[in-house]
Amino acid sequence: MNVRPDANPLSLARRLWAKTKEDNAFNGAAALGFFLTLAIFPAMILVMSVIPYLPIKDVDRAIMDFMAQVLPSQGFEQFRQVIQQIVTEKQGALLSLGALTTLWAASTGMYAIMQQLNVTYDVKETRGFLRARAVAIGLSILFGALMLVVFSLVVLGGVAQGWVGKRFGFSEGLLAFFAVLRWVLIVLALMLAFSLTYRLAPDVENNSFRFVSKGGAAGTLMLVAASIGFAVYVQNFANYQAIYGGIGAVIVLMLWLYIAGLSLLVGAEINFLVERGGR
Repeated sequence: MNVRPDANPLSLARRLWAKTKEDNAFNGAAALGFFLTLAIFPAMILVMSVIPYLPIKDVDRAIMDFMAQVLPSQGFEQFRQVIQQIVTEKQGALLSLGALTTLWAASTGMYAIMQQLNVTYDVKETRGFLRARAVAIGLSILFGALMLVVFSLVVLGGVAQGWVGKRFGFSEGLLAFFAVLRWVLIVLALMLAFSLTYRLAPDVENNSFRFVSKGGAAGTLMLVAASIGFAVYVQNFANYQAIYGGIGAVIVLMLWLYIAGLSLLVGAEINFLVERGGR
């Protein structure tokens, strides 16, 4: 499949659809949804267990508030129940021997992403099992640190908002500015996460890093738009609790992770077609 970088949008869309079907991206996203379901709770537990050691207050609240906005309410409830007691006290065990097991489990989803991106970029995995796992663990740590940095900035933005508000008044314009600023930081963090994944996860030589790429931007926008739409649908039109009973929240979470996986893969397909010419 050969695609010119200057191909028009309609031509690119046709080739994107063909490449997506060729790589079984929808099945790949389903696999990623499963593995991310297994990995997301250990990952969140590991990240949240570090929070009590940080000198910045309310980082945990910023993370939970964001999850409440992005995830459907039923999926968010799973997070709240699992990690509520994790952030109330310092978890020394999780930061010692238990951290190794938790980190290994958390890297499972990243390892699955690496294998699926190899399919997207039409390459075979040449890294040994231990080396590939080390990359997965390193990426998991990197993204955990990125999450803490971004939400620390969100918290500091809230502190700045309070400082400015006390001196100049809490106007609607001020509140709107800081609300937009928070989402700008979050979107930039998502784009950085996508870019780092596309650069480091697949076994591709001379794979250049681009903070802003067509695939990264498309994947980020797709994830944000799909998450908002899916949350609206679940909250207003679908009653998974009535259909699936007690596991309804897990089903909702897995569907959201499927959307996240599909967004990541579609963005990678776009980068492959546009930047590499599909060769």
